[in-house]
Amino acid sequence: MTAPRHVTVALLSWNGREHLQACLPALEAQVDPGVAWDVLVLDNGSTDDTSAWVRREHPHVRLIRSERNLGFCAGSNRLVAAADSDAVAFLNDDTRPAPTWLAALVGALAEAPDDVAAVSGLLTDWEGERLDCARGVMTFDGHAFQLGRGRPLATAPLPPAGAELFCPSGGNMLIRRDAFLDAGGFDEEYFAYYDDVDLGWRLWSGGRRVLYAPEAVAAHRGGATGNRLGVHNRTTLLERNAFRTAYKNYEASLWDAMMPAILLTLLARSQTLLEQSPLGAAVAAADVGSLEPALAPPPERGDNLGWLASGIERVWRGRPRPPAPPPRITDARAIARFRAVGFLLRHLDGAADERAAVQARRRRGDREIFERFPLYLVPTYPGDEAFFASPGFRTWLPRDLPLVTSTLAAVMHVDR
Repeated sequence: MTAPRHVTVALLSWNGREHLQACLPALEAQVDPGVAWDVLVLDNGSTDDTSAWVRREHPHVRLIRSERNLGFCAGSNRLVAAADSDAVAFLNDDTRPAPTWLAALVGALAEAPDDVAAVSGLLTDWEGERLDCARGVMTFDGHAFQLGRGRPLATAPLPPAGAELFCPSGGNMLIRRDAFLDAGGFDEEYFAYYDDVDLGWRLWSGGRRVLYAPEAVAAHRGGATGNRLGVHNRTTLLERNAFRTAYKNYEASLWDAMMPAILLTLLARSQTLLEQSPLGAAVAAADVGSLEPALAPPPERGDNLGWLASGIERVWRGRPRPPAPPPRITDARAIARFRAVGFLLRHLDGAADERAAVQARRRRGDREIFERFPLYLVPTYPGDEAFFASPGFRTWLPRDLPLVTSTLAAVMHVDR
């Protein structure tokens, strides 16, 4: 057991001055954690006068600034690079940590065995009544959920103190700086979302562990910062990051078994949303025999006869028939998914390099990891329920890997 000597509380803020007005005073009210500590804020391209306000109202806080929004991952890596400490406490700017928050994190890490890289605390809603984040689980294709999120704390499935976690919470954790850097830090291609899931998997595969510290409590305004991105931008990030997480981290023995099912799922979800788009099922689901009529150009003169006459005239004059206009996708959900696919294709080589680096650091096999943390199968998107239940899909899943089949309502609170 090696206690940290110096802790940096790292806060990333993008137009978050209103959140810092609650967060920074709560940090100032922390009880003595028994080690040296400081607060480091990165103003991540804000336009709400965050930097000037921090310098004026909280001059003891160390402040750095980026002229543009680097995203959570690159911004957090910059905070770690600037930290003069051997451990970093990541805290969302839209939180209000309890007075004993930092002391609880420091105490948990100090008492943990040396193979423990990080300890992760408890996030509640702003009122402190419902669960926001305690234990994350990952699906077979790299998506993730917080078990019990949104449920009353009294009935939420909270893990016991010291329990092993698959991943720490990026908004409430203390991690040894050398372990963070050895694992490669946050993947900056993620920008935001699932970055902590990816980091947790890399920590475990690299031979380290993550433990739960329930006394490190912070209230969280869930989605306060993420909402500014917009729902469809978040969808794009979630889809591309989930696939990248699976692409990089599955070990060689599971790669061939898992990737076909992951790719099939990505295709099935994209097809379902395409069929539900204004483009219409008649085009998206058209078979070869009906494809040409489905994509026929619209009449040039208000009726089919006019279009036919125009075509005859063009042939008579030796002018080529104009090509059919390409179909247009206007459904924002479908567009978000295809944006994710486009990003993955453009960054495929870089992801392959990252995969090689992750596998080179591997010290623990995935099957051992998934014995501790079984993968989940959770219908989440339109069409998932029927698709996941189909015998055809089931044949694509490896039969010897633990898999928890559940529902969205079972893993978290869902508003009806």
